[in-house]
Amino acid sequence: MTNASYRFSARAGDMDREQIHAWLSREAYWATGRPRALQDAAIDASTNFGMFDSASGRQVAYARVVTDSVTFAWLCDVFVDPKVRGHGVGVALMENVCALLDDLHLKRVVLSTGDAHGLYEKFGFEPLAQPEKWMARTAATPET
Repeated sequence: MTNASYRFSARAGDMDREQIHAWLSREAYWATGRPRALQDAAIDASTNFGMFDSASGRQVAYARVVTDSVTFAWLCDVFVDPKVRGHGVGVALMENVCALLDDLHLKRVVLSTGDAHGLYEKFGFEPLAQPEKWMARTAATPET
């Protein structure tokens, strides 16, 4: 699940909050403009995962999960540094995250993606069987 070039971590203290905020607030279509304080609060209230360059220690990918750790989880804010895309970092991140989620024996793990369906399908994600049953309540002025 890791190789000599990159290492995985689920330790909150390993996450580079400044880098995560820069990626998400500047480069992620779903979080553009997200304030740092909001991102830090999301990190604090979630389980966080990262991939790190083994040589430099620099964080190269991030994902977070919001979960009750019993029945449900939402995988979100998955981001791979454009400089390392195509090198298996996203796959390694997902292998590790899914292995940890599998250990929880959750009934459902959901995510939303606009462009990475192929990646997530490799890990068993599929379109909702009955999307008409799902609903969402969004803020009048959503804060990314």
